[in-house]
Amino acid sequence: MATFPVIDMEKLDGEERAATMGVIKDACESWGFFEVLNHGISNELMDTVERLTKEHYKKCMELKFKEMVESKELEAVQTEINDLDWESTFFLRHLPVSNISEVPDLDDEYRKVMKEFALQLEKLAELLLDLLCENLGLEKGYLKKAFYGTKGPTFGTKVSNYPPCPRPELIKGLRAHTDAGGIILLFQDDKVSGLQLLKDGEWVDVPPMRHSIVINIGDQLEVITNGKYKSVMHRVIAQPDGNRMSLASFYNPGSDAVIYPAPALVEKEAEDKQIYPKFVFEDYMKLYAGLKFQAKEPRFEAMKAVESTVNLGPIATV
Repeated sequence: MATFPVIDMEKLDGEERAATMGVIKDACESWGFFEVLNHGISNELMDTVERLTKEHYKKCMELKFKEMVESKELEAVQTEINDLDWESTFFLRHLPVSNISEVPDLDDEYRKVMKEFALQLEKLAELLLDLLCENLGLEKGYLKKAFYGTKGPTFGTKVSNYPPCPRPELIKGLRAHTDAGGIILLFQDDKVSGLQLLKDGEWVDVPPMRHSIVINIGDQLEVITNGKYKSVMHRVIAQPDGNRMSLASFYNPGSDAVIYPAPALVEKEAEDKQIYPKFVFEDYMKLYAGLKFQAKEPRFEAMKAVESTVNLGPIATV
């Protein structure tokens, strides 16, 4: 089995740029995932985010989770559970409008730190999208514009904790799925593992690595790249020991963005046999909400059925 791709982004500034871009290209084509180091977000900020996230879980969420487990009698299950996940979560929205000031139970320091972390992640997401453009032969800024819609991208963070699970063979931390959105940036626990992706029919561990950010391709990038890059099924395995922290930030198209394959990536002879649909991102998300834990291909087929109603305009890159 090939080694999980890890990218040192400092190498993009020197003689190893071409080789590093090659590793990113291969990761996008063959894995749908890669891990970045020296990505421009300081170790100090990441350490503070981790400390405050774990403190917040202990103080505000751990008891609620234990009460939920008791109420559903999950510790005594004897058969596999397929309709819930062993996770404790809340969601922060950053763009187009932040909700951080409205989320209950966050102390002021945590709010301030998460705002700064989101700004840094937004910059990193846009840098990565331009690196993908370069590898795809698309004009710089194309993917950012494709996501823009009329109000800019949608960007938010799912803050999750995966507590120790007494029956990890029967309950998943998070059931297998692909991500609906654009590009996903994950800050995960470096001590407690659990994230796995499906490659060549086998589940492969995504290695925990200190101060790294794990990147993965969402369904929208699969459509825009006309399948050159594909979203990949992944899951979280619950662990009997240790509490795993996960902050997954989703840099997605705006709700009214029209998503379709970049014309430059559609071969001329294949134009009349288009594999991927055109659709409004919000419509895809409505469909995804009920089908998250199922295969993505029927979602694409369902969107094809409604694409005749989508007003397709060119993406300006100026």
